[in-house]
Amino acid sequence: MKKKITLHKTAVAVMVSGLFAGAALAQEETNPGYSPFVDKDYPRTVYFGDTHMHSAFSADAGMLGLTMSAEDTFRFARGEEVKTSSGMRAKIDRPLDFMVLADHSENLGLAPMLLEGNEMLLENETGKRWLELYQAGLGRQVYFEWASRSAWGGDQINDPEVNRVSWHRLLEVNERFNEPGIFTALHGYEWSSLNGQDAPSNLHRVVIFRDGIDVAKQTMPMSAFKSHDPERLWDWMEDAEKNAGATLLAIPHNGNLSNGLMFPNTRWNGEPIDESYVETRARWEPLYEVTQIKGDGEAHPVLSPDDEFADFGTWDRSDIMGWKAKTDDMLPGEYAREALKTGLKHEEELGTNPYQFGVIGATDSHSSFASTRADNYFGKMAEGEPSAHRINGFVVKSAVGDDALSSRSYEEMIGGLAAVWATENTREALFDAMQRKEVYATTGNRMSVRVFGGWEFEESDIYSPYFVDLGYSKGVPMGGDLVDAPKNAVPRFMIQAQRDAMGANLERVQVVKGWLDSDGETQERIYDVIVSDGRTIGEDGRAREAVASTVDLKDASYNNSVGQPIMEGFWQDPDFDPNLRAFYYVRVLEIPTPNWMAYDAKYFGNEIPAEAVMEIQNRAYTSAIWYTPAK
Repeated sequence: MKKKITLHKTAVAVMVSGLFAGAALAQEETNPGYSPFVDKDYPRTVYFGDTHMHSAFSADAGMLGLTMSAEDTFRFARGEEVKTSSGMRAKIDRPLDFMVLADHSENLGLAPMLLEGNEMLLENETGKRWLELYQAGLGRQVYFEWASRSAWGGDQINDPEVNRVSWHRLLEVNERFNEPGIFTALHGYEWSSLNGQDAPSNLHRVVIFRDGIDVAKQTMPMSAFKSHDPERLWDWMEDAEKNAGATLLAIPHNGNLSNGLMFPNTRWNGEPIDESYVETRARWEPLYEVTQIKGDGEAHPVLSPDDEFADFGTWDRSDIMGWKAKTDDMLPGEYAREALKTGLKHEEELGTNPYQFGVIGATDSHSSFASTRADNYFGKMAEGEPSAHRINGFVVKSAVGDDALSSRSYEEMIGGLAAVWATENTREALFDAMQRKEVYATTGNRMSVRVFGGWEFEESDIYSPYFVDLGYSKGVPMGGDLVDAPKNAVPRFMIQAQRDAMGANLERVQVVKGWLDSDGETQERIYDVIVSDGRTIGEDGRAREAVASTVDLKDASYNNSVGQPIMEGFWQDPDFDPNLRAFYYVRVLEIPTPNWMAYDAKYFGNEIPAEAVMEIQNRAYTSAIWYTPAK
């Protein structure tokens, strides 16, 4: 008689579970899996944001009429309705994905302290006098006294505790609005060097933390009161990394107002740039802000005479304060395309390319509004909010009283956006994407652009539903490097561009190439890759006709009866020399649309100056892909 065996039901469950687990394990060892996306952690989403926004914490905003708080600035960016400094209702068309409240570090938070009558200022002789003037309604007088003394005489408050309290307050605002996966508030500030070698030139940088508030509180922002030399800022960043555990990057901007000093051939002290300089700059400054309200900095018609689109948002009268007139010899040190070319030469000579940067756009708004639509433009400053008279105002009035060197309101751009291909909407993922330069700039629109470069792409790859997978497996994305071309190979590029869902159709896609020739001279060439409306591209690589404009300036309107919503293209370099350093970036142009002044004229019925540009073609610029030959 057999003995009856009784098993507890839990034991049976464990045995059955083990059998299935073993089967699954065996299958896993022989089958890589059904899902095609397993282990593919590259970015599939582009996030749009503003890395250069100011609130009342900036002295040149809060003391010049901006009453909106830092909290209001975030609320607007996140899609909430807010009241402007003049009392108007305002709302963005769509929430941003991220923002950097990059307030000036020079007396950061002074204006809110004046507004609230902060007792800390009463203990400071200068602070007490400024507070009395401010409370008497003389805020502009306080600002101009602050600006004139601070630019040349340094910190007039000179109280580390005031600086610490303001910095921590700003960090706490950022932290309250940071919501990983929904909206990212990156910690940062602006270092505002103005004191050039012979005139107040713009060498400003936005400094961004990868870190949270605990790390950011361990250091104090460096201000231009300490030094106007960018190399001293890089020293501060290295110190913050070593002693506070911070992870940082800096983004230069407005080279067009630097009078040739943004991309120099000499250091601040006048000595030639050397191996240490190029290595250090390349380390800390992986990005460049190529477009914003104070002009576009991609190219200049004097530097690129064969580029009919180079004269776009051109600000080329003087330095940032209207002190010294611009001359043509300054231009090579001011524009991104020329810097990309010059970087190839530096790399050849010094071993490192200091200008191998990715590009982004931003607003640099001092009105608290990150709106980059022409029909919803709130101006550079609070006093530039929509009104019948703002069109003839000044952005910057010449410091030496020469209106020929002043910048006027009708020259303002609507501001740009930073587009970031990241794995998720978090501080870490966005920062890492910026570090690897997988980013691009737009002049305000939210078009989606993707480009991959490699040696093995085929034209059919652009039509694959696995376009992105092929891009990463067979090549590199924007911001990447191609090295040592295989024998008989040429760089091949896959490009996809899609219009802003709430914007204008696309007119063309171009590849801009720069290279260092065999004589050591830099060259450039533009190739039209895709054009709309049945137009043709000639043997010279350029479209033969311009797109028709649908703009009605009287009605401030346009339509999408021309252009294309999506453009896909495959291009290979017909002039490639494997022995020459080169870079390639993509420029995508929209069809013509009305500029913000056309909407002002329609709404207010005001007369527009004859010099104002009423019709524009907004665009996107991708970060480059570089080619380096074998050593």
